[in-house]
Amino acid sequence: MRMKRVLRLSIISMLVFALAGCGSNNGISKGNEAGNKGTTPGAPAVTEGDAPKELTKVKIALEWTPNTNHTGLYAAKELGYFAEEGLDVEIVQPGAAGSDTMVTSGEAAFGISAQEGLTLARLQGVPLVSIATIIQHNTSGFAAPKDKGIKTPKDFEGKTYGGWGSPAEEASMKAIMDPEGGDVKKVKLVSIGDADYFTAVKRDIDFAWIFYAWTGIEAELRGEPVDMLYLKDYAPQLDYYTPVLITSEKQISDNPELVKAFLKATSKGYQYAIDKPEEAAAILTKAVPDLDAELVLASQKWLSPKYKDDAARWGEQKLEVWKNYADWMYGLKLLDKPLDAESAFTNDFLPDNQ
Repeated sequence: MRMKRVLRLSIISMLVFALAGCGSNNGISKGNEAGNKGTTPGAPAVTEGDAPKELTKVKIALEWTPNTNHTGLYAAKELGYFAEEGLDVEIVQPGAAGSDTMVTSGEAAFGISAQEGLTLARLQGVPLVSIATIIQHNTSGFAAPKDKGIKTPKDFEGKTYGGWGSPAEEASMKAIMDPEGGDVKKVKLVSIGDADYFTAVKRDIDFAWIFYAWTGIEAELRGEPVDMLYLKDYAPQLDYYTPVLITSEKQISDNPELVKAFLKATSKGYQYAIDKPEEAAAILTKAVPDLDAELVLASQKWLSPKYKDDAARWGEQKLEVWKNYADWMYGLKLLDKPLDAESAFTNDFLPDNQ
């Protein structure tokens, strides 16, 4: 999974936000699903004489194709955690518009985004709010095949980086090179479009920006291991939240109990993935059979401990993380104005105990 694709979708979303109106149903509809053949697997059984439980239909838009960042959602659906909260959740891919736009327009009640994209959205007046971080620390960074000899950020000098042309790329590179005595101006920056990482590093470039949990693990399985330089290890301001669960301010205002119920079930799903990575991987593979089962399992084993990591509970977000990243971007003049970080996220809907 390439960073450039995820962030480019965020940028595209920003461009279309101005055209997005507020949907009338906020991604929610009513359905009498409990008594139908399509009842969510694992939902509480309806005994004779009981009235069928009416479930609220809710849509969540992914930010990318299904992968282990999303396992907790699929676990919550498969194991009936959503149904227990009275929800019939549909998990959809974002399409060209992107998950941010789907949530803004009301086409989806919830979505998956990233702190980078939501920061831009908030500064453009788009009323999106992060309600949980899926992974506690940033697992992305710059990766290069081991034979490229890139062991430290200073080793970027004289090498070719393949990206998508965002100012944030060079800024992030500079942030981790400067403390090591490196000069970002000595790095050749090229755009590689949608080229596959493994193809690009053999043909055009020396390193790229990836999520290790997917592309890095795939490299291991292919026998093509990488040297991975995690952003968070070199620059604290780059230890931001990616990905995050989002909703709209309107959803929070109009349906706070639904937001709370959704997060309660989702939290249980991610806790299941933390406790039982192998079983959780099997759930994801069953739900999305096109995925490589070996990659899913290996990725899940690596990622499961990192969902919660050192936080008191899954999903917990800190003000300093939101503020540090936005202040850094503003200081570089990559943002037009400071971010009101306190309004960009909330922990209020996370369950107290998991």
